[in-house]
Parts: sequence; C-alpha cells; structure tokens
Amino acid sequence: MDVGHDAAGHGDSAHSGPGAQAGHHRTFWLWVMCLTGVDYFSTLGYQPSIAFTAAGALAPLATVVLVLVTLLGALPVYCHVAASSPHGQGSVAMLERLVRGWSGKALVLALLGFAATDFVITMTLSAADAAEHLLHNPLYQYLPPSVLAWTEERQLMAMTMGLIVLLGGCFLRGFKEVIGMAVGIVGVYLTLNVFVIGSGIVFLAFHPGQFHAWYHDLTSGNWHLEGGSPANHGWGMIVLLSLFYFPKLALGLSGFETGVAVMPLIEGARDDDPRHPRGRIRNTRLLLATAAVIMSVALLGSSFVTATLIPPEQLGPKGSAMSRALAFIAHGESPLNVNPVFGEWFGTIYDLSTVVILAFAGMSAMAGLLNLVPQYLPRYGMAPEWARAVRPLAILFTAINLLVTWIFDADVEAQGGAYATGVLVLMSSAAVATVIDVWRKRGGIWIRRTPWLFVAIAAVFIYTTGANMIERPDGLKIASWFILAILGSSFVSRIKRSTELRFNRFEFADHQSHFLWDSLKIMEFPVLVPHRPGRRCLADKEANIRERHRLGADAPIIFIEAQLGDPSEFQQSPEMCIIQDEGRFIIRVTRCASIAHVLATIALELSRFGNPPEIHFGWSDENPLSAAVGFFLFGEGNVPWRVRELIRKAEPNADRLPEVFIG
Repeated sequence: MDVGHDAAGHGDSAHSGPGAQAGHHRTFWLWVMCLTGVDYFSTLGYQPSIAFTAAGALAPLATVVLVLVTLLGALPVYCHVAASSPHGQGSVAMLERLVRGWSGKALVLALLGFAATDFVITMTLSAADAAEHLLHNPLYQYLPPSVLAWTEERQLMAMTMGLIVLLGGCFLRGFKEVIGMAVGIVGVYLTLNVFVIGSGIVFLAFHPGQFHAWYHDLTSGNWHLEGGSPANHGWGMIVLLSLFYFPKLALGLSGFETGVAVMPLIEGARDDDPRHPRGRIRNTRLLLATAAVIMSVALLGSSFVTATLIPPEQLGPKGSAMSRALAFIAHGESPLNVNPVFGEWFGTIYDLSTVVILAFAGMSAMAGLLNLVPQYLPRYGMAPEWARAVRPLAILFTAINLLVTWIFDADVEAQGGAYATGVLVLMSSAAVATVIDVWRKRGGIWIRRTPWLFVAIAAVFIYTTGANMIERPDGLKIASWFILAILGSSFVSRIKRSTELRFNRFEFADHQSHFLWDSLKIMEFPVLVPHRPGRRCLADKEANIRERHRLGADAPIIFIEAQLGDPSEFQQSPEMCIIQDEGRFIIRVTRCASIAHVLATIALELSRFGNPPEIHFGWSDENPLSAAVGFFLFGEGNVPWRVRELIRKAEPNADRLPEVFIG
C-alpha cells in the first residue's frame, strides 16, 4: 500500500510541490473511501466490546458523545486540514510549516513517536482481534490436538504473532495498493455488519422487553461497571459518567488522518489549480463526511445492540463475546434467537470477512510507517541511509510488533488505551494546527481573529487525550519509548551525517546574479574570502588579506557574505545575490542552514568549471567544544576547519581540490 493508517499521508514532504503527487492514479472519491475504510470500519470488530467493557450499560450514551465529537469536532477540523494540506501531508506537516527551527523539529519528532505508537498498536491490536475471531470459530476445533492442548492464552499469542510475521512477510515480497480489493473487502464487511446490526434492531422492535431491561438497568444504577456503580444513579450522574467514559471509546475516531492521507488518490475537477485543487478538496470533504456518518451510525447501532442483546457476563474478561461482540451475535451464541440465519456458517463468513479487513488494516498501518519514516527522518538528517529501504524497515517494525504483542499478552482491550493515545494526540495536533492556521490568516483584533469553534474543539481533544493518558497510561509509556528512541537515534544520525554536503541547488535573486555566477566559474585563480558585514569595511579587509596571505594586486578576490537561516534544516537551497562594488565581486548568500556547508559548496562548484579556488580565513580562537556545538545546532562554529573537512570529504580528486588557508 502506498497510503497508510492515520498519519501515513505525512509521508509526503511538507515542502512537496503541487506536482509531487502527479504519479498517483486518481479515482472516484467513494472508492477511495473504502481504502480508508479498511482501517476506520475495521474497528467494528472490537469497538463494541471495548465500549461495554469501559462504560457498561452506559456504553450507548457514551457512544452518543463519541458520535457528537466525530461529527461536530473531528469532521470540521479535518475538512480544514484537507484544504490546507491538499497533497496528503496532513496535520503533522501543517505544524511543521507553522512551527520552525529546532522547536518545530522536536515537535515533529515527538508527534512521529505518537504516530509510531498509533501504527504499531494498529498492527498488533488488529492481529490480536483477528486471532480472537479465529480462536472462537467452531472450525478452529478441527486443528491438530497438539495445538488445541495449549492454553487459550498461548494459542492466542502464537496465532497473533503468526499473523504479524505473515504481515511483515507481505512487505518483504512487496505489496501494491489495489483500491478494487479495498472496495470489495469494505463492501462485504459493511454489508454483513448492516445485516447483523439491523437484525438486532429489528429483533428489539418486536421484543421491546430487552430494551426495557436495559433501560431498567440504566435508571436503577445496575451499570455493570468494573468496581461497581456509584450510589447516585440519577440522570445527572448518567450524563456526567457518559462524558467521563467517552475518552475510553476514542478508538472510533481513528479514520480521519487516513482520509486526508489518501487525498492524492482522489479525482478532482478538470480545471483544478494544482496548488489548490478545489475539486479534490471538495471530494475529500465528501469522503470524510460520508465515512464519518457511516461509522457514526454503525457505532451507535453496534453499541446499542451489544448492550441489549448480549449478557453482560459474556462481555467480561473471560466471556466469549469479549473483543468479538458482533461476531458473538452472528454465530447465534446469544441466548436470544435474534435471526434464524445466524449460526456456525454465517458466523464463519462474518469471521473471515473480519479477519480479512483487520489484516488489511494492519497492512495499511505498516505502509504508513514505511512511508512516514523515510520521508521525515532522512530529510532532517536524522536517519541512516538504510532507513530509505523497505525491507530493513519492515523487519525492524515486525520485530517491534512482536515485542509489543508479547508485552500486552495479545490482549485487545489492554492495547486499546495505547491505540487511543496515538489517535488522540494526532487529532489534537490537527486541531491545534487548525487554530494556529486560521489565526494567522485572519486579521483584526484578537477576539475576532480567534477561531472560537476550533479552540473549543481543540480543548475537547486535549481533554480527551489527557483523560485517556491518565486513565490508561500504557499508550503514553509506549509513545515515550518511541519518542526517546527516535530522538536518540536522530541525534546520533545527525552528528554522523553533519559532514555530508547537504546541498540541493542555488536559487538566484535575479538574472544578473545568475549571469555573474556563470562568469565567476571561468575566472582564473579566484580567491574566496568570507566576510561578515559590519565588522570592517571591505577595503581594509582586502588590504589585510593581501598582506597576510601575500596576495598580489592582480589576484582577484571574491568576498562571500553568508547569512544564517534556519540551522535545523538539513538539506538547503540557499539564495545567491552577486554584486560588483568598486571592482570587487561580492557573493551574498541567504537562507543558509550552515555557513561552513555553503562556503564549501561555493568553492566546490567553482572548482568543477575552472581552476580550484583558494579560500582564505582569519585565525579563530574559538573553544573547540562550543565550536562543535555551534556547528551542529546553530549552523556556525569553527568554520575554517569545517570547510576544509567538508571539501576533503566531498572531492576525491586531489587535482580539483580547493585549498583552505588559515592565517
């Protein structure tokens, strides 16, 4: 798959141009919605059980809160994200553009840690739930007796790990995105779920006693909560607890980042502006709204049917409906005769459909990681070269998935908190990015500039994220390990790669600068002298340089004035302006990520066309430690020695090697 779960679309560089996605085949938005659906809709395999485990008889009301947050919160935010990031970069890239420098890089790296948590738990949770469906299928009993002799926990662990290894193997052999397959998988799965949920609602319509029993439990305080119900069970407490338990149901919000990620695949209007394709943005918003409405109806229906038709003890930790509530009904295991069609064969068909869509959700998540890491970390200089290769990364992530599965004992409910943490942090970042983006685009006084609706939505997501982290800190713990691993490996990689030339191209301020640059390339015996404006006039510096370095009056001197830009950038495309002042050539370069790299690049570029130039520096008494830190973090520090090192590493031919003089 080219597009992955949740943040997969962040695989596009934040600086990608409008044509960056031109190679994608575009298709009707409804078919592309099915691609997001393998992730979004697959949560129906475990969401109803997790909702009842978290909120008991209050699950349908807590789901109402979830639906309101989906339609009134997440949907408006991601409609704005779609307009601000029409090429699939998503909310992380929006924040990258809005927050610059090292603080922006640190923020992006932290968000990548949460995104990695989201992706990894998607794979492990999907595999665990698929194993649950297979383990409780009647046909499972026909496996060899030696396997059935294992404990149920051991069987679940072995099957989950086997599915994870199979998933990793798919990416070692290569896996191409096929939207047609996603359409078929999602179409069958939704049809089966509509049939199961619809059958349950029809049964309740003809047997209202089940509804009355649930309503009696609700009003009498018999909520089947872990740890018991509070003494006060009035409607005020019911509403309050429904709001309180809503964060535990946040898995049902998982599909929005993926919806934005697949934007490059969505067909727009023929007259779309590549920089702001209004047709594609409109169709993406239709995709997001349609998926949100379908999922909202499915979540409400599944939660209501689960709470009324399945005995509470069957949804507990040892119950056979745990992590497979709708499959429990589809197999006819409910003591109620919900539908005569339900039974072993229909349940098996439902299980197979669930396993397939969960497998595709895991593949989508793996694809997201394989797209995310190469597009961000190498561009920051914070990943080794092998991070661009699919197979080593697939092996690494498969090993991480196996470790996480072992830590969580392949327990679906236990992994729900970690999954929700990753999803909610990404959604909170999208809401915050939307607030900042709208604020910057508006004018006037602050009270009018402030997008109060988006501020309220951001506050809801931040509260939900915090509540989820406090209630279930596993997600924060796992994300912290990912963040520490990313920061640590990034720091080491950036140090190791700091002596790479890190140069894309020069951009010229005007045509005259471009013409003069081409003229300088053929100049005989050029002498380059770095100069900091304001310290001394050029005439004095030229006289001093000629005296100290014993340069004759006929030796042409080119002064270079390099202005530091954003030193946190790794690759750089500085802007060059060349002027002549009293017969002297002055090269002024701005947007430099590193002064030493720009000086070395100018010298190397001149050496490729004419005689290798000389670079003449004054002596520096800078402390070596502070110079090293300044070079690494702030783009300048012990410049003469760094220029010499960069030139020697970049030019293997000694005859074309620019010479560095320090006097």
